[in-house]
Formats: sequence, structure tokens, C-alpha cells
Amino acid sequence: MERGKGGGVDLLSEDVLQDILSRLPALSYASAACVSRSWRRVAAAVLSRPKLASAMSTNPSYEDAVKEVLDSVLSRPIRPHFAIAACFGNISDLERIHELIIKKLASAALVITSFAEGIIGSDGLTEEFKEVVEVYYKDQGIVLIVGFMPGMKVDAVPLLRQLEEPSCISFVDKFVMDVRDYSAAVSGCISPIGIAMFWDGNADINLVLEKMGGYYSILCFGLFRSTKDENIGFDGYIDTWILRIYRRYTDYAMSMETVIVGGGSGRFVYRSGEDSGNISGSVKDSCDVVALVFARDKDKPQGVGETQFHVALSTGAVPLGPTHKMVSVKVKGKKTKLTARKEFLTEALDGERILQDIYDLMQNENASHDLFIGVTKRRKCSIGSEKLTWVTILSRFRGGDEEYLLVDGVGIKTGDLYRFYSDDSDAAVSSINRVSEEFRNMKQAWSCKNSHPLNSVTEVFGGIIFTCICRSGSFLGGANVDSSPFLENLPGVPLAGIICGGGEIGRLNSSSTNSAERQEESAPPPP
Repeated sequence: MERGKGGGVDLLSEDVLQDILSRLPALSYASAACVSRSWRRVAAAVLSRPKLASAMSTNPSYEDAVKEVLDSVLSRPIRPHFAIAACFGNISDLERIHELIIKKLASAALVITSFAEGIIGSDGLTEEFKEVVEVYYKDQGIVLIVGFMPGMKVDAVPLLRQLEEPSCISFVDKFVMDVRDYSAAVSGCISPIGIAMFWDGNADINLVLEKMGGYYSILCFGLFRSTKDENIGFDGYIDTWILRIYRRYTDYAMSMETVIVGGGSGRFVYRSGEDSGNISGSVKDSCDVVALVFARDKDKPQGVGETQFHVALSTGAVPLGPTHKMVSVKVKGKKTKLTARKEFLTEALDGERILQDIYDLMQNENASHDLFIGVTKRRKCSIGSEKLTWVTILSRFRGGDEEYLLVDGVGIKTGDLYRFYSDDSDAAVSSINRVSEEFRNMKQAWSCKNSHPLNSVTEVFGGIIFTCICRSGSFLGGANVDSSPFLENLPGVPLAGIICGGGEIGRLNSSSTNSAERQEESAPPPP
């Protein structure tokens, strides 16, 4: 039928046409939007709000697994602004998986693909929700998260260093400034709404966290909220062992309104526009960290709502023993050797004696626990600032001998304070229950607000979780425990995530801080 002659689809009302377009796969939807101006207008109404689509597959063929997750996330209309993929299995397949995803998605879509210890999400074929860990699932798996974020600008900002140079503060300063510059250019504000960071084994992520400032915990859960006039975005949930970075002052490089989450992996690759990172054959620069930056679009069209990110944190570590003060510090590659003395005492203790005291407290159960050291230090954290600020970071403990203790990371100095922490399943489960209660209260508050006819309607449109390989298996006492706060309180809302082996981070913003964290704001710095 000729266009403009009447009859057929030309007789459909816009409501009927919108219903039809909303059921189309993404590629067919994109083609339909090009038919005419009226169809383009109706298509825009179909995707007027933010959208998150996700799927996972454990198909032993990575080509088939990629096809399954792509078919699932593109089975309904979406214009991908970004994609996050995580896989486990053969690390040599990482770049090929990345290429297959790029080939299928829009040319402008930003894609980050990382190698993980496990994946979380709904199966693309059966829709069964699973938390799958590589060590228990011997083949391979992939999870894909695709997001459409109207009213926002999204880009990847890498932390680049020359291959012959070690990671150092100057590179971190430039990375943080690049994030701020991008946000300022697209939104008019130097602090973006949210940042999701990905890093590999070469990165000392603690240096980045110190610079950005705030409260950090390991195990992150992200949640996206949306409203008629307000698209409330990333609701985060963090599940790991870094307790937090505590800063007494407010001279942050990033505003406390900025949500920061992320996870470390064995390796990652990314593509943003014409730029790619960590692809084989690159010999000039190394990308240790890449930040997926979400900033408000200062030129967003009228009528597009606001998107916000919300973060909830779950920890699983308890303190052990007294506070110690560093006496001797030696850097060994990306690790630090140290000796110490108990605070307020003069006698220096060797690594073997300190460790024996800790094992005595643990009743000789050291083989079944992961140990961490929470280091409290006073540093110049904000770029260009001379003010000293308290910062506490939890680093993984790697062992000791008759002289030294060995921990991950650098930047520790003589005079810094530290305390041991141990993983604890009861503390982790209790923390997850608090997160679930927080989600339940938040949902009730939204329902109350939505019931008022003059208020805009708030709705959750997706979530992302970063959790730790240490919490897998029998540690939490059941299946899908880390995901349960989201699944129980927000059924039907897309949720996917990554099980990390290189650490996870999450920073509470001012709207996300729960009552327990608020009480700690006035406390002296830990340990």
C-alpha cells in the first residue's frame, strides 16, 4: 500500500501503534522508528523512560552464550547507551566475546567487558535467576547488562599509564580530573551522578578511592529508580570486605552526591566511540581502571525526568584485636611489608608475634577465615588541597614471618594505624537483612509518595550488584542470598551483577546513607 493513501496501518490510533511498537524486538523497533515522523514520535513515547535489560547464559559455547544473552536483552525496544558484560571460563575468549557484543549493539554504544569469578542474573532462555560461581560451575558463563538512560550522558574514562611506568599518584590525579572534566563539560557540574569502576590486577584501587573520598564498603548492590518527572536510577548494593574509607572532612574530589561502585577482575576491555582499551596489540599505554561515568545532560529535552542512583551496602567483616601503629614499612612490588607496635606502647612487635596473637583470638581457626588489615592514615586526599584528612582502607592480608607482615597495596607509611579484620558469615547475613529492611522501608516510602495525586511517580527500573567470591558457596548458607534483598522487595525488576575476585567498592551518597552509617559520621576515625 502506498504511504498516505489511507487504510492499513495508517488507520491505527497512536495508542494501538504504541502498543505494537512496544512489543517489537530492538532492531525491528529501530527500523519502525524510521518509517515516518509520526511513527518516530510514537516510538519515542515507547522509550520515554530509562530502561535496564539483562540476561545471563552458561552455554558451554561462548558464541552461543553471547547470542542467547543478546537475543534476550534485545527482545524488546531499547537503544543501548551502555553495556556491561562479565564472563568466566577461558580468559583468551574475552576479546572475541567483546567483539561479538560490539558487532550486535549500536555503533555508539559504550561497552565494557570483564573477566569475573562468577555472574548473577536471569537465564536468557529459562528466566531462572542464579548466582553462578566459576569454581563450582566448570564450563563458562556470561552476563550482559544493557542500559538506556534518557536525560543523561554516559562515557568511559580510563586511568592510563605508560607501560614502563608503575601506577602512581600522578596518574590517579589525572584520572580523577578527567572524570571531573567530562562531567563539567556535559552537565555543568564537576561531580557526576554516578560512577561504576572496573579494574584489573595491576591497579591499586585504594589510591583512587583515597582521592575520591567518602565511605566505601565491599559488596555493592545498584538499583535504578524512575518517575514520571523523575527517573531515579542506580540503586546500589555492595557485598564485600572493604569496610569503608572514612573521611572526617568534606573536601572530597567527588561530591558526596556522587554514587561510586565497582569491582575488580582478572582483566577487562572496553570500547567507547572510536576509543578502545586493553585490546591485544596496544603497546603504548596500559589501562588499569576504567570509570563508567553517568552525568546529567545539561541539554536534556523538556519532559525527560531525573535519574538518581541509590546504593545499599552489605559488609561481612568484624574487627580483631587491638589497634597497632606502623613502626617499619617496606614496599615490595604492589605489596607492603610492615612491623608495628600496639598503640600507646613502645615495644615493637615482629610479624610472627602479631599474627600469633590474632590466631589466638580466632581460636586457631585461621585456615577457615580471610584476614584483612584496616589501615587508618592522614593524607592530602583532594586534588590541590593542603588539608590533611583521615582515611581508612581495608587491605587483604597475605601472610607473615618472624619479622614482617605482608599486605596488598602501597601507600602505607610509618605512623599509620591499623587493625585486623576477619570475614564473618553471621555479620554478613545480618548486614544483608539490614539491606533488605532498608529496601522495604524505601519501597513503602515511595508507595506513600506515589499515592499523592500531585506527586510524580517513582519506580525502580533495574539493579546491579557487585559481590565478592569470598561470599560464595556455603559462606552465606544458601542460594542467591546476596541478591535476596532486591529479589524479595522488587520482584520483576531486572537485576544482574558480577562476582568479583579483585575487590569491590561502594560509596554511599547522602540520599543512600542508612541510619547505622549516619550514626558513624560523628564517630572518630576507625579502626
